[in-house]
Amino acid sequence: MSINQLILRNLKKNLKNYFLYVFALIFSVALYFAFVTLQFDPAMEEAKDSIKGAAALKAGAVMLVAIVSIFLLYANNIFIKRRGKEIGLFQLIGMTKSKIFRILTIENFILYFSSLIIGIFIGFSASKLLVMILFKVTNVDAVATLHFSEQALTRTLIVFGVIYLLIMLMNYVFIKRQSILALFRVISSTEGKVKKISVFEIIIGIVGLILIGTGYYISSKLFSGDFMTMTELFLAMAGILASVIIGTYLFYKGSVSFIFHLIRKKKDGYLNINQVLSLSSIMFRMKSNALLLTVITTVSALAIGLLSLAYISYYSAEKTALNYVAADFAFTNPEEAEQFTDKLTANGIEYREKRMDVVQIEANLKHIMDANMDGLMMDPTKMQLAVVSDQVVKNIDVEPGETVFTGYNDLLQKFMTLKDSGDIELKGQTEVIPLTYLGLNKDFVVSWYFTGGGSPTAIVDQTVFERLRNNLNPEIQRESSLYIGINLKNEAQLEKANTLFTGMTFKNERANDSRLEISNVQKQTMGIALFIVGFLGLTFLITSGCILYFKQMGEGEEEKPNYTILRKLGFTQGDLLKGIRGKQLFSFGIPLVVGLSHSYFAVQSGWFLFGAEVWTPMIIVMLLYTALYSSFGFLSVVYYKKVIKEAL
Repeated sequence: MSINQLILRNLKKNLKNYFLYVFALIFSVALYFAFVTLQFDPAMEEAKDSIKGAAALKAGAVMLVAIVSIFLLYANNIFIKRRGKEIGLFQLIGMTKSKIFRILTIENFILYFSSLIIGIFIGFSASKLLVMILFKVTNVDAVATLHFSEQALTRTLIVFGVIYLLIMLMNYVFIKRQSILALFRVISSTEGKVKKISVFEIIIGIVGLILIGTGYYISSKLFSGDFMTMTELFLAMAGILASVIIGTYLFYKGSVSFIFHLIRKKKDGYLNINQVLSLSSIMFRMKSNALLLTVITTVSALAIGLLSLAYISYYSAEKTALNYVAADFAFTNPEEAEQFTDKLTANGIEYREKRMDVVQIEANLKHIMDANMDGLMMDPTKMQLAVVSDQVVKNIDVEPGETVFTGYNDLLQKFMTLKDSGDIELKGQTEVIPLTYLGLNKDFVVSWYFTGGGSPTAIVDQTVFERLRNNLNPEIQRESSLYIGINLKNEAQLEKANTLFTGMTFKNERANDSRLEISNVQKQTMGIALFIVGFLGLTFLITSGCILYFKQMGEGEEEKPNYTILRKLGFTQGDLLKGIRGKQLFSFGIPLVVGLSHSYFAVQSGWFLFGAEVWTPMIIVMLLYTALYSSFGFLSVVYYKKVIKEAL
C-alpha cells in the first residue's frame, strides 16, 4: 500500500468516526466568518445609529475564537491518543517519526482546510440570515443584504491557520516524546479505572456536596440585605464562585462515586445487567474526567445564566417600560401634552388622558423597613416619596389616617424590603402627619420622573393630600408637579403615535416619555447581548457536546471486549442497549443537571437587576439548552448500538 492510499484510507476512517468533529469545525468557522462579516457589512453601517454593538461583536468574535481553539486542541489531543497504537504500528514496520508526522500533517491539512472552506461558504451564505436575526431582536428597521467581506476572509484564514499550526505542534511533540511501548499503553494510562472507592473519596464527595450547598445558600442571600457594602458583596460573590467550582470538581471526583456506591450497597452488590452497564461504569469513569466535567459544567452554567439574564431583560422590556411610564405616553408639561394630543386627533388616533397632581415629601419609614439601611448610606427616617390623592387612583380608597404604597421596583424591594403594615410619618415643611401603612401594590401610577426610577408612590386621602400640598418643602419638589398619562384606545396605533412623539421637540426631554420608545431602546441594548451570548452559548454547547461524545466513543471501543463476552453469555443487543441508555443518561444528564442547577441559583440571586419577568424566559432558555444538549446523548446511544452490533 502506498503512502497516498494510506492517507486516503485514514481520511475515510477518520471522517466516518469523527463526523461530529468535522461538523463542529465547519459550524465554528461558519459562525466566526459570519460574525466578522457583520463588522464590515454595509447594512450595519446604515443601522449604526440604532445598533451600537460593534465592540460587543468584536468581543464576541474573540470569545468565539477562544472557545473553538480550546475545543479543537482538546479534541485533537483525544484523537492523537486514540491513534497511539496505529502510530506505534507505523514505527514497528520501519517508519520514522518524521514520516509519521508528515502523514498526519497531510491528513489533518486535507480534513481541516476542507472543513474550513466549507465553513466559510456556509458562513457567507448565512451572514445575511445573521444580520436579519440581529435586526429582528433589536427592532431595527433596516434592509439586510448578502455581502462578502475580504477582510472577514483574511481574518478567518489567519485565525484558523494559527489554530492549525498549534494542532500540528501538539502532534509533533506527542510523537517525538512517545516510545513505541508507551504508544500502545497511552489509552489505558490516561483513562485508567479505579477499582474501589476509598474513605478519602467518600470524604471529598461529602465536602463537594457541602461546598455546592454553601454556594447556593450564599447566593440566595446575596441581595437580601445581609451584604450591604461593596466589599461584602465582592467577598460573597468570590466565595460563591470558589465554593461552587471547587464543590463541582469534588462532586465529580468523589460525590458521584459515593452516591452510586450507596445505591449499590443498598442492593447488597446484586446488580442486574442494566445497573452494571450504567451505575458501575459511571462510578469509576467520572472521577477520571472530573476536571473536564467541571469545566464543561461551569461554562454551561455560565452560558445558561448569561443567556437567561439577557433574555429576561429582553423579555421584560415592555413591562419595565410600562413601570417607568405608567401609561403609553407620559408628560409633565400641559402645553406639550396638548400639542401631542392635537397630533393624535389630527391623525385619527383615539386616546384617554389622565392627570394627577404629584407632590414630593420626606417620609419616616423606619418602622416598616425590614433591611438594614446603613450599608446603603440611606436614612430610613428621611426617605423621599411621591404622594398622590386616592381620588385620582382607580380602585383605591383610604381613610384620612391611612396610606397605601404602590409601584415598588423589584431591585429596591430586595435591598429595602417593606413590611406588610406599620406606622409611618409624612413630613411637610413644618407639619408631620402620622399614618398607618396598609401594604404595597405592584402597579405604577406615575412615571419615573416623580419616583426616581423605582421608589414607591404613597396614596393618601384627599384631605391629607391637601394638607401636604399646602405645606411643601420647596427644596425637594420636581420642576413640575403634574403627571399627564395618555393611553391609546387602540394598541395597534401605538407605533404610529410613537412616531409622532419622537418627532416632537421638548423643553425637558427627561420629563416626557414613551413606553414604546423605552421598550425599543432596552430591546436594542439587550438584543445585541442576547444575539452574541446566544450564538456563543450555542457554539459552546456543540463543542462541549462533541467532547463528551468523543469520550463515549473511546469508552465504547475500550468496553467492546466486555460486550463480546456478554453477547456470548446470551445477553441480547436490546439487553445491553437498556444499560447503555442508562449510562448515557448519567454521562450527559449529570453535567446537564448540575449546570442547570448552578445557573438557576445564579439567575435567582440577581435576576431583578435585569428585568421584571423571570420564570418564562429562564424556563425557555433551559428547555432549549436541554433539548439541544440531549441530542448528543442520543448520538452516543446510536454509536454504542453500532459497537454492540459489531461485538459479536
